[in-house]
Amino acid sequence: MKLGLGLVRHMLNKDNFRFARQAGCTHIVAHLADYNNMYELPGTTAEEYYGKDRSKEYIWSYEGLLELRSMVEAEGLILHAIENFDPLDWYDVLLDGPCKSEQLQHLKQIVYNAGRAGIPVFGYNFSVAGVWGRIQERAARGGALTHSYAEADAYSGNPLPHGQIWNVTYDQALAERGPVHVSAEQLWERLAYFLREIVPAAEQAGVVMAAHPDDPPMPTLRGTARLVYQPDLYQKLLDLVPSASNRLEFCMGTIQEMTESSVYEAIERYSSQNKIGYVHCRNVRGKVPHYSEVFIDEGDIDILRALRLFKQTGYDGVFVPDHTPLMSCGAPWHSGMAYALGHIGALLHIVNNEAASA
Repeated sequence: MKLGLGLVRHMLNKDNFRFARQAGCTHIVAHLADYNNMYELPGTTAEEYYGKDRSKEYIWSYEGLLELRSMVEAEGLILHAIENFDPLDWYDVLLDGPCKSEQLQHLKQIVYNAGRAGIPVFGYNFSVAGVWGRIQERAARGGALTHSYAEADAYSGNPLPHGQIWNVTYDQALAERGPVHVSAEQLWERLAYFLREIVPAAEQAGVVMAAHPDDPPMPTLRGTARLVYQPDLYQKLLDLVPSASNRLEFCMGTIQEMTESSVYEAIERYSSQNKIGYVHCRNVRGKVPHYSEVFIDEGDIDILRALRLFKQTGYDGVFVPDHTPLMSCGAPWHSGMAYALGHIGALLHIVNNEAASA
């Protein structure tokens, strides 16, 4: 089993690749959706974000993806996955809008480009409201700043207006129609349509599509249904289109947050089916409707037990600490991530050596 680091768009550079290598990583997961620039555009507020259409950007092309892979490999690393489509590239796929066929063709082209560029996994989160409602508070050890979620917080219930997806506005004029409402039945129908189209394309491209669960794992958020908010619902997603290219982006923290979850049972169930594209390895304290993300060694998950289960059930892929608390120093993100990587890396060393000597 291998250690990786996830980097968002503005952090995909030589310095951070070297940081990953120095921290013991062998793999990179790249987030190409440029959320950082979206949120910094004029007019941005905490409740309403604006974006612009960048669907034809160079970074998503074969040449752009190949260039990124070459940059990663130049620092002694492997580009394992792309994580998430740009919300502005598939809002009508998620909303069953008039441009869904055109947008799906573009998504297929992105997947083809990734396969041609030698990138084996493409993560995605089929969600209308996206990640929403989390707050920052000093809830981790030593008062470290981290993300928490509380259903009672009014921020999390803010209705999603028409013309917006994943907190990004694609058509401001549609807001006058009022809030968006999406039922569970509608969302599962849309997912089935998406998978029937994208999975054959992924098979042809030699790419694994890896589905992330809903975070926060609530049955509804901002007036829209959620898909995978309990661990059993992952099986429903897999069964829609059975394929070696239809797998999971297994997020340990999100699964632990679910009300009916045992993260250990979920590991055994999905790892034994060879249905995991890669793993988000982080720890949390509590479950919805109230939880906090904490340091890797202080939460409710026994990480060593979890890693042993992954190994015992045949998983040999990549582990990425997707989030971690920020440490109180001059480099809060880097120090927090280095702590998580060191801890996970040491446990992987133990588990891999146990398996080798067994």
